[in-house]
Amino acid sequence: MIRAKLKGNGAWLAVAILVIIPAIVFKEKFFSLTNLLNVLRQSSMIGLISIGMTCVIITAGIDLSVGATVALSAVIAAMLTSRSIVLAIFIPLVIGVTIGLINGVIITKLKVVPFIATLAVQMAVRGIAYIITDLKSVAVAEDALPFIFIGRGYLFGIPVPIIILVIAAVIMIMTCKRTTFGRSLYAIGGNEDAARKMGLRVDRNIILVYILTGLFSALAGIILCSRLGAGQPVSGSGWEMDSISSVAIGGTLLTGGVGSIEKTMAGILITTLIGNIINLQGDINSYVQKIIMGAIVLVVILVQKRTMEKEN
Repeated sequence: MIRAKLKGNGAWLAVAILVIIPAIVFKEKFFSLTNLLNVLRQSSMIGLISIGMTCVIITAGIDLSVGATVALSAVIAAMLTSRSIVLAIFIPLVIGVTIGLINGVIITKLKVVPFIATLAVQMAVRGIAYIITDLKSVAVAEDALPFIFIGRGYLFGIPVPIIILVIAAVIMIMTCKRTTFGRSLYAIGGNEDAARKMGLRVDRNIILVYILTGLFSALAGIILCSRLGAGQPVSGSGWEMDSISSVAIGGTLLTGGVGSIEKTMAGILITTLIGNIINLQGDINSYVQKIIMGAIVLVVILVQKRTMEKEN
């Protein structure tokens, strides 16, 4: 029984270890409110993307366009801050939803595999971001203080991006556990043909999942733009891999059918804490984090494969 609990909560156990050991080694340098809030703030944008990515992967899909969506949303938001704060938030979100819709339609109606479909959309979206900016950063309007508040502000002493992430996570956890739509994602990922025979609206739900991922990616782009005070066409590069890593480390099977948002949150914290520990160490190259993440993901996938073989 204890072994089963540890197996089901392995990611959170890893988070606990990554908090306790650095707290002992670095003491108040690590275990301070400022550093802990900084860790959570850093994880907020990848966290939002990873929430959507979890749902996509549960359906046995993948979305490689999220980083490009972040970039396009960020530059559009920056451009619109001089006109209207409402438009600077609303239009990028609509763009994110549209990109997700395009992904979903290509995958379900044109029967293109998710990897190829979202890769093609990624290149197109990134190209649009390059064209409209001429590869130059777009500054946020100086008087757009409400917009800046999204990425830099605090509510009750907590950074706004963290609050946004928590709200999004709670909503999606409840959606996946307590709604027909959420439960259908697991059926689709487990066996799509069987899900169709059960009468589930497979195509519609897959499209909705990609729309959600596009929406969360656009929201991450808005937060990034707000934090930096500019929209950068090169932003979000590699974030698709970071989010997939967080989802895999959290325990969601990349083959679909198994996973949860709460475990993905643990995976996000693991990746962010490792990066924070490397930064605090000071004498370790930051690129070592990529090597460590790659090794962890490989180990997790091998463990998942071994577990599935035993169950079969």
